[in-house]
Amino acid sequence: MDEANAFIRERLKKLEELSRDGIDPYPSTFPVTHLAGDLTGRYATADEAALAAAEPVTLGGRVLSLREHGKASFAHVKDQTGKIQIYVRQDGVGESAYHLFRRVDVGDFLGVQGRLFRTKTGELTIQVEHLTLLAKSLRPLPDKWHGLSDVEVRYRQRYVDLIANPPVAELFRRRAHVIAEIRRFFDGRGFLEVETPMMHPIPGGAAARPFVTHHNALDLSLYLRIAPELHLKRCVVGGLERVYEINRNFRNEGLSTQHNPEFTMLEFYQAYADYQDLMALTEKLLPQVVRAVCGSDTITYQGRQVSFAAPWPRLSLEEALVKLGGLSSQEVQSEDGLRAAAEGRGIPVKPTWGWGKLLVELFEARVEEQLVQPTFVTDFPAELSPLAKARRDDPRYAQRFELYVAGLEVANAYTELNDPREQRRRLEAQAKARAAGDEEAHCMDEDFLRALEYGLPPTAGEGIGIDRLVMLLTDSPSIRDVILFPLLRPEAAEGD
Repeated sequence: MDEANAFIRERLKKLEELSRDGIDPYPSTFPVTHLAGDLTGRYATADEAALAAAEPVTLGGRVLSLREHGKASFAHVKDQTGKIQIYVRQDGVGESAYHLFRRVDVGDFLGVQGRLFRTKTGELTIQVEHLTLLAKSLRPLPDKWHGLSDVEVRYRQRYVDLIANPPVAELFRRRAHVIAEIRRFFDGRGFLEVETPMMHPIPGGAAARPFVTHHNALDLSLYLRIAPELHLKRCVVGGLERVYEINRNFRNEGLSTQHNPEFTMLEFYQAYADYQDLMALTEKLLPQVVRAVCGSDTITYQGRQVSFAAPWPRLSLEEALVKLGGLSSQEVQSEDGLRAAAEGRGIPVKPTWGWGKLLVELFEARVEEQLVQPTFVTDFPAELSPLAKARRDDPRYAQRFELYVAGLEVANAYTELNDPREQRRRLEAQAKARAAGDEEAHCMDEDFLRALEYGLPPTAGEGIGIDRLVMLLTDSPSIRDVILFPLLRPEAAEGD
């Protein structure tokens, strides 16, 4: 830390010298005309004659390296598109400007204007004719950022991670590409992108514990959105029959490699469709996104090859437990059988859990990790799906699926319950469970029920975790790798 402080003191000294010389170290603007990546691409094979005929360039960026040679110096400057070498000579920029350049440090932002040429080693370079200091960096960049073993420092100081690690910046460009491709897919199919509230007077749409805030002017408790589902269904009631939202959700839960309390979801609803239709739609959506972003149907995630080529296998929850989880067809049929199976395999269960909850817990413990290739898992217990329509042939099961890829749950979808009478009965049961201490149970939402009473056409809805999808497409082991500023414990004070 003392070494870092010494660097900061030295840079503060230079800052004071610049001010005394009448130089503004933080000017307001600089007229950039070219970008580094564009220049290196456009003139990659240009000869000297082509470079001499090229127009002057004006470029701004952060100084990544400096090599001084008396009255001439080389540096590399990086902008959002890449980096390029610059060559600064005292007789080319003038004595005062070169004196300014001698006080530039790695990390400073510099604006340069000049002409292109190629050095003896063949590197495309800007011969600087005018230069401007755009921002003085007071903290030095780390020399060996790649060697840091404390990944939490990278998450906490993401701004430095982005500067020093080009693959990290590329990861977030790929994330933006994923979202853009999702929008292209849905816009092309007549879906309307909408925005629904992020603060709700009643939490709903998912089984999760909400964050609570307060609106002072109305003296009203509000909840950060755990899901946009109930508002999106209101849109369908109102006649917006195909809607989607790429939204931020908030769930007051723990941190893990797969969970961040603030995360991004794609949620979409299609009238006159059921969950089977959405399986077919998902088999079109994800391969299109994967091909656009990765250039192929096949990716490698944490050493395992995953193919998104459709069609994908479909297994019921019980079939998955029998085929992959090692349970018998008799064990999955009853609460006693599941409880005994869990105890025999060392899986902790609670005495209050019924058949449906036991079924899902055993699936998560025994099967999830084995679902490497994209797989639809269907027939979830209706008792755990209070907003989903039950199967007519067997009401124990919901018309619902979850999609698993590389052991990650990526999507959850179902045919929406649109009978307001049955929905009221289910929400009343949820309210009783909540009153008994289940903080994740759904609340009674009278306005949502009123909306259903106006009539919701047959509808199916689906949520896809954007962060987990980006994890897959960037081979990232943790959700914190794909969120620019993930939630972390407060930084310990020095001396703690």
